[in-house]
Amino acid sequence: MSPLNYNHLYYFYIVATEGSISKASARLNLTSQTISGQITSFEKQIGVELFKRKGKKLSLSEMGGVIYSYAEEIFQLGDEVKTILKRKQPSLWHTFTVGITDVIPKILAHELLSPVLKMSESVRLICVEGDQDHLLADLSVNKIDCILTDQPLQLGSHVKAYNHLLTECGFTFFAADNLLQGCDEPFPKMLAQFPWLIQSKKSAVRPRLSSWLEQQNIAPNIVAEFDDSALMKAFGQTGFGVFSGPTLMEDYIANKYSVNIIGRTNEIKESYYIISPERRLKHPAILEIVNSADKQHKI
Repeated sequence: MSPLNYNHLYYFYIVATEGSISKASARLNLTSQTISGQITSFEKQIGVELFKRKGKKLSLSEMGGVIYSYAEEIFQLGDEVKTILKRKQPSLWHTFTVGITDVIPKILAHELLSPVLKMSESVRLICVEGDQDHLLADLSVNKIDCILTDQPLQLGSHVKAYNHLLTECGFTFFAADNLLQGCDEPFPKMLAQFPWLIQSKKSAVRPRLSSWLEQQNIAPNIVAEFDDSALMKAFGQTGFGVFSGPTLMEDYIANKYSVNIIGRTNEIKESYYIISPERRLKHPAILEIVNSADKQHKI
């Protein structure tokens, strides 16, 4: 294959970013025919169809999506070079890309990752959200450096990576004032009286919570399920149901959402992990996260 034509790659990148050739032509100050011809030449050179065409609408093909992700990184680095040249300072930024599973509470992700921005080294933190399977696929091709998750990598996984436990804690239960009116049962029996807001089935804690409720002979009246823990708390704040969260965040939840702590249990454990390609951690940013979490014990 002949050397990659970076002008062609750039035109492709702009078209994919803008979503159409007409918008790309306006941004690049070139005619639509010129850009269309450059994209066609690029596809012929690499032997891959980059776009699926339906009339004037363009969408990335599967391979086009892969190439776009690399192009995005290439031209982002190019922008950094231009910034350094403009400043005439040889500052060097290390990019650290973290995949965060979408069931991780945002405040928890913030607390666990914020030590990275306090490092003496210059680090640009990039946070990418998604489900664990997609993030593992990105980790396997080095698109991300690690994954922050509540589910460890299972034995027999096709991805070569390793679990590193960050922290774990019990669970706390919360309710708004209006739910508690007229409730005279002690915890945990009182939980049977309330409507329930609960984590979705893809959350690692959901089966543990369900098992614990069964052991307490409580059949919860589940009125809503959530992937987004912040949305669940917002519904709980307005009194739609009782909900639960990690004990290490109980003060924050109670104050932020103006809800009451009605009980706790250590029989349900919520664990949080970094999944890394390294068995023995070497990446300085990952080491900073792990060491900080180990020192804090409680967030």
